[in-house]
Amino acid sequence: MLKTHYFFALSLPNELKKEIHELTAPMREDDFLKKWVHPEDYHITLAFLGNASQEDLDVAIGHVTHSLHNLQSFPLSLKRFGTFGKSDEPRIFWMGVKPSSTLHQIREKVYEACEEAGFQLDSRPFTPHITVGRKWNKPAAFSKECLNEFNPAETPSHRIREVVLYRTHMDRIPKYERIHTIQLNDLP
Repeated sequence: MLKTHYFFALSLPNELKKEIHELTAPMREDDFLKKWVHPEDYHITLAFLGNASQEDLDVAIGHVTHSLHNLQSFPLSLKRFGTFGKSDEPRIFWMGVKPSSTLHQIREKVYEACEEAGFQLDSRPFTPHITVGRKWNKPAAFSKECLNEFNPAETPSHRIREVVLYRTHMDRIPKYERIHTIQLNDLP
């Protein structure tokens, strides 16, 4: 049986998901990758919790909700495509976002709240990204230069309004289910 995993993430507005999906269309048509992320599953992970009991999740939800209670929604724009993994055969393809101090502040608060709730979290530096696909699918070696033609010149900004606790369902598409939503405050 597959274990269920949980994570806190920024939920992306539908317009932003549509924009990412449109930017990846030429790559999908050219069969760049073995697997593409469903647009409904686009998000920015803030803290990966792994498998957890409902009691532990409730504690984390309480801590995260309290830590975000006075934070405002904020604008976010896309930047460029990138990869994780081997340089000639990457395993993860992602869309980056323009630098945002609010995004980093929210991530720090969520991360610390989850640690206070007793979760052991990944200690790698935070690289905000939206995973769009997995596993290079071409016989020739991958080169980062091939992504340059797909990078957007300029993108509109979209307001980020929610931090969501998601549950992963590996046997579904889309595979992420909202468990709990924390609204950020809208600007007056």
